[in-house]
Amino acid sequence: MLFQKTPQWLLVFLGNPGGRYDGTRHNVGFAAADCLAGAEGISVKRLKFHALTAAGVIAGVPVLLMKPQTYMNLSGEAVKPAADFYKIPPENILVVGDDISLAPGKLRIRRHGSAGGHNGLKSIISHLGTEAFPRLKIGVGGPPHPDYDVADWVLGKFRSEEKVRVEQAIRQAAAAVKTILCEGVDAAMNAFN
Repeated sequence: MLFQKTPQWLLVFLGNPGGRYDGTRHNVGFAAADCLAGAEGISVKRLKFHALTAAGVIAGVPVLLMKPQTYMNLSGEAVKPAADFYKIPPENILVVGDDISLAPGKLRIRRHGSAGGHNGLKSIISHLGTEAFPRLKIGVGGPPHPDYDVADWVLGKFRSEEKVRVEQAIRQAAAAVKTILCEGVDAAMNAFN
């Protein structure tokens, strides 16, 4: 599919490829991509830039949706080439992913910031050479005790009592992306944080 207009925004949804990761905490970004794309009639299936991608127009804004297929820790390997190719500045690269420091179902939008221990964000920061890109974090809750392995936790599935809150947050995240595109990051922070 060729772009009718060059994308103004790169929408990066984080997760791990492969069916065994579906429904895990680390893959809420992919779930948000599927929710938004489905609502907009967009199919994120084209393999380009080491990612499944789709061109589209959301809220009147030309965008490239991206689900990196590099595994979480190497997400920057997909983001950097796409950003360079379309000359998209960091402030127009929105990264959507999980956050263990937020309760399941909570959203937090930030204009920029550190990786906060998130390996996908670390990789993107490393490849872009900046922390100055917006991110939308979907709370997945933290491990139940300090000795619990974080990798095992984020690659685990949600408990039944968390699922409803997280599914609602995924729908809210899709709405928040549209607000960011229409009204800007600050308006989305006021509405969804």
